[in-house]
Amino acid sequence: MSFTVSIQTQDFDVSLELAALRAGDARVGAVCSFLGTVRERNDGSSVASMELEHYPGMTEKSIEAMIDAAHQRFDILGARVIHRVGLLQPLDQIVLVAVTSAHRGTSFQACEFLMDYLKTQAPFWKKEQTPEGARWVDARESDDAALEKWGVGSSNMPLLD
Repeated sequence: MSFTVSIQTQDFDVSLELAALRAGDARVGAVCSFLGTVRERNDGSSVASMELEHYPGMTEKSIEAMIDAAHQRFDILGARVIHRVGLLQPLDQIVLVAVTSAHRGTSFQACEFLMDYLKTQAPFWKKEQTPEGARWVDARESDDAALEKWGVGSSNMPLLD
């Protein structure tokens, strides 16, 4: 099984990442992935750039705990999460969540679960540059609701050692 997390400034090649995730594992019958990109508009304003910050070490541990939770909940064979940090522009790739399993339903569910978890609980801080000035981006209520549908909330998140 392959469960990996990368926090990086450099871009990534989705095809190479998916090929590496499923390489050599004949049990894999499904690969599901989500690719997030920087939008040019958010909350009614144009976005010139987005800067992402994190706590090195803590962020990786948090995402690894998310993957462990997904592995316990779903019968996944592998998972790969890449999240970029630093200064990004509209159209840039921000995040890749990819999951392998024997069957598509499991892959779809686990990928959605991980993305919902990542969107609300991972320790990232996002600042957008807009014509009105810089602003910090918070999780939306819809993101919190998406996580709640899994029976997971801030009060019962995995604890980090």
